Amino acid sequence: MIVEYKSMDISIIILHWKNIVKTTKCLDSIKASDLGALTREIIVVDNGSEDNVADTLKNRYPEVILVASAKNLGMGGGNNLGIKRARGDFLFILNDDIVLKRDSLRILYERMRSDGNIGLSAPRLVNADGTFQPSCFRFPTFMTPVLRRTFLGKIFRKRLEDYVAGEDSSESERECEWVMGSSLLVRKAVLDRIGAFDERFFMYFEDTDLCRRIREAGFRVEYCPGSVVVHEHSRGSAKKAWYIAPFTDKLAREHIKSFLKYLWKWR
Repeated sequence: MIVEYKSMDISIIILHWKNIVKTTKCLDSIKASDLGALTREIIVVDNGSEDNVADTLKNRYPEVILVASAKNLGMGGGNNLGIKRARGDFLFILNDDIVLKRDSLRILYERMRSDGNIGLSAPRLVNADGTFQPSCFRFPTFMTPVLRRTFLGKIFRKRLEDYVAGEDSSESERECEWVMGSSLLVRKAVLDRIGAFDERFFMYFEDTDLCRRIREAGFRVEYCPGSVVVHEHSRGSAKKAWYIAPFTDKLAREHIKSFLKYLWKWR
């Protein structure tokens, strides 16, 4: 039987993995958001967490659609489950460690509706204490992770500064090569054309690759600093020294694997 879903303005997709506290904070911030007359749905993708998120959603957020995976499909694979279920003309893709300001989503949506050439837009990210968190970047080269993780970044500071866009006090929109995937508003028609996340990237660089494909299709990737969200980012792959992490940290190894896959794909 084919089930037809009525479309709406925005589908909000949250990827949940073993952190109910953060997921509920994210959901509470969405409920408190000012969306005006916009129609929206909320989809939580449980990425093989094996916790009681289903009960929590049923009791506290009965309007939320739960999409459950029996195993962890990674960032791209997990989000793709939500994308397949989504009915919105625009998809707001969130990590579970994002907390929205009251007008964050509305500002992003209005900006994208005003310009059909924008395929993806991302807000300004701030840390829990309100300090700026870089999220707008140039495409990486082979030397990029070396400069970011080792002492060489201090020697070749200009090259590193060219990779990471700094804080923009003017709050004017600007085009980026790619933006961090923790909070993205993307036009569904664009994903229908180019495909969703490339699931060969289990974690890391799935956002870089998506932005690159959007730009290759002739759309802009835009950073919208007037929209602000809090990102309680742990930077799991960068907690240990660069010369130790590949041997002791699974996330660091995954980061390296994804980087090499990215370089090979876009060679």
